[in-house]
Amino acid sequence: MGYVLRVRLASFFAGAATASFIGLSVLYKDYKVAHESISQQAKSFHDSLDRRISVLESLRQSEAPQLAETTE
Repeated sequence: MGYVLRVRLASFFAGAATASFIGLSVLYKDYKVAHESISQQAKSFHDSLDRRISVLESLRQSEAPQLAETTE
């Protein structure tokens, strides 16, 4: 009876360890995909802001000489 119980417990713990490993592997892959998606969105948002700032700065530079001419 003791031997059968030990075999069952060993089999149970081996199965639990395997399931835990597979579960952690799936969670890790899901985490990496989510992290990549969020970083891509942040990069896209940052690039969009950089373009907007560049446009505003170019408008500001083109308006500066016109303002200097009108004040003189």
